[in-house]
Amino acid sequence: MKIYSPIAHKKARLEIIPLIDIMFFLLATMMLVSLNMVQLKTLRLNLPTAQKATQENKSDFATLAVKQDGTIWLDRQEVAKGDLIAALQKLKADKPEIRVLISGDAGAIHGDVIAVLDRVRAAGIEKVAFQTKPDGASAPAGN
Repeated sequence: MKIYSPIAHKKARLEIIPLIDIMFFLLATMMLVSLNMVQLKTLRLNLPTAQKATQENKSDFATLAVKQDGTIWLDRQEVAKGDLIAALQKLKADKPEIRVLISGDAGAIHGDVIAVLDRVRAAGIEKVAFQTKPDGASAPAGN
């Protein structure tokens, strides 16, 4: 025996359009938050300019920064000049195909940058690049 109710019963429906909207909003939010959480490996330097500067993926480089006062920073950690070769050899032991990106401040003494390059070569690392900014770029690169 069926009991009939005076209230009309509708069949339940699952609305998928609002669900899709919410998922896209969450995806966009997660992407923006994750971009802000990325820890950059370079220091803020006043880089020299180059007319033929090219973009390079910096994520697979170990970064060496030479500041204007002559201090050396390896992956955002200050390193003494005497300890640089040992630190680089340790990196090379962990990752034999390591590449090094040297960032020299525009006001840094040329000899300091060349001394860092010499220590990189002494550590046995052959793949070296220098970071510059394109000619006409006003903001310092790296952060």
